[in-house]
Amino acid sequence: MAQEVGSAAALGSSETFEEFYAREFQAVVGLAYALSGSRSGSEDIAQEAFLVAHRSWDRIGGFDQPGAWVRRVVANLAVSMFRRRLAETKALARSALGTRSTIPELSAEDAEFWAGVRSLPRRQSQVIALHYLEDRPVSEIAEILGTAEGTVKKHLHDGRRALARRLRIEEDEG
Repeated sequence: MAQEVGSAAALGSSETFEEFYAREFQAVVGLAYALSGSRSGSEDIAQEAFLVAHRSWDRIGGFDQPGAWVRRVVANLAVSMFRRRLAETKALARSALGTRSTIPELSAEDAEFWAGVRSLPRRQSQVIALHYLEDRPVSEIAEILGTAEGTVKKHLHDGRRALARRLRIEEDEG
């Protein structure tokens, strides 16, 4: 373990992977859950992202914000999972099962909101989840997603408008 600390220190950080994992895991699972809608799937997504980070911790641990890197991986994995689940749902619907499960342990309003978020284009849903679930500022979201702040603002604006239409919320209210 002393070797891990030493190699991370050489890159500018003294945090071990274990410390990083303990500090970030719950928040990353929350982000994965918001993006995927699956409690068990969110843990799998988070674990997969942390596994990738662990394999390259000598490099990732030296980043200014390794948490941003892990969140980018989670955002990308959640999109892959969502696409896979969507294809499965369509196949089931074609099989005339017609049943649809709801998101567990969320109020009806929360379930409707996060379902709306997941129905947005990929970047809009990622930006909305990072902004509203994790209360991240535009600059951090831009860093996490590897995009410009102006792009994040545009996705946030477009995502809010699309959600307002989907959820039938008047934009003038407030």
